[in-house]
Amino acid sequence: MIQKPRGTRDFFPDELEARRDSEETMRRAVSRWGYREVATPEFENLELFTLRSGEGIIEEMYAFQDKGGRDIALRPELTAPVLRMYVNEAKVLNKPVRWFYFGDCFRYERPQKGRYRQFWQFGIELIGADTSSADAEVIAVGYDLLRSAGVRFELRVGHLAMMKSLIVDLEVDIQKKVRGCLDKRDYGALHEVLPDTGRADQLTALIESKNLDDAFAITGAIPEEERIRETFAILDAHEVPYIQNFGIARGLDYYTGCVFEAFAENLGAENQIMGGGGYRLAHLFGGEDTPSCGFAIGFDRVMVSRGEESPRRPVTVAVVATPEGRIDSIRVASAFRKSGVRTITDLLGKSLSAQLSQAAKHADYVAVIGKREVEEGMITLRDLSTGEQKQLTIEDAVAGVVGIGVS
Repeated sequence: MIQKPRGTRDFFPDELEARRDSEETMRRAVSRWGYREVATPEFENLELFTLRSGEGIIEEMYAFQDKGGRDIALRPELTAPVLRMYVNEAKVLNKPVRWFYFGDCFRYERPQKGRYRQFWQFGIELIGADTSSADAEVIAVGYDLLRSAGVRFELRVGHLAMMKSLIVDLEVDIQKKVRGCLDKRDYGALHEVLPDTGRADQLTALIESKNLDDAFAITGAIPEEERIRETFAILDAHEVPYIQNFGIARGLDYYTGCVFEAFAENLGAENQIMGGGGYRLAHLFGGEDTPSCGFAIGFDRVMVSRGEESPRRPVTVAVVATPEGRIDSIRVASAFRKSGVRTITDLLGKSLSAQLSQAAKHADYVAVIGKREVEEGMITLRDLSTGEQKQLTIEDAVAGVVGIGVS
């Protein structure tokens, strides 16, 4: 028996319907902010990803040569493809460009809870706006998306200028070690990396600071102060709850300004569900140096974090019939379907009692078509939740079920 590849999944109808319901909820949420969906190829030229992340990323990717000898990779993320699309085809659009995406990505890594080799990302890119208002909007959209999806999470917001101001004069390799210590909150190791200075204490105090005044008392005046204060003030106006965190250190070589992360419940130790910030990528792909801000949400992690929830499903009608009513039942089922009602019928020639038994497992209503119903031009509609049943015309039965909506 052939098994599915490691790190991939099969989705049965109930789980897939729950995923689709969450997808649409998130699409509606981001659309309210004016973002529109784009899509890119599932495979790209390998160089698109090594330009951004270096040759080392190849070990984590599904990379190969096609029949023409071209180096190709299944996309490991979607920001680079979206910016490549912008540079190729959308540079002339009015700024800012508000795009969102949802798609599957591929990484060759060890599968674990909430992490798979084929996984799905939901994210946005705000291209061409370099303001505190733009930074705050992107963070607010991320908050709105996760909240709309039913995720319980903690949002942390920072700005790289704060940390950079304290380590800018250090050697590059020392800066890298410092960032690693800060990312892990390993203050002991931080003092080992910076043994002869009070800088470790400054960095620790910056990370532990609870408000902007305390943070700037540590860093002193920096050029970005006004923008940072404006960003946090606009976030407050958006009524977005967040925790100030100037210790966010991941992606320091990639992000250029504001940074933010969200951490969700039910995900264990690896509980980051969203990450984002301001960046500049377009020039790497042959475009102009264009400011951008965005985030990516691990959609699979959204589903794990939410836990087991019954998806909202369309009301379902089972049309059952005796042999005398079988032909009429086809017309009845067609009438329900034309009105947008999910409708199932017997295909195996089962007895009426067997059809009713099967319907009880999958349907909300049963429309019974027997000899009497055929003669009278009516159907018997039974509500399986209450046991109540009525003899109705097809039109009235359809109208009654359509009015129920979603169960």
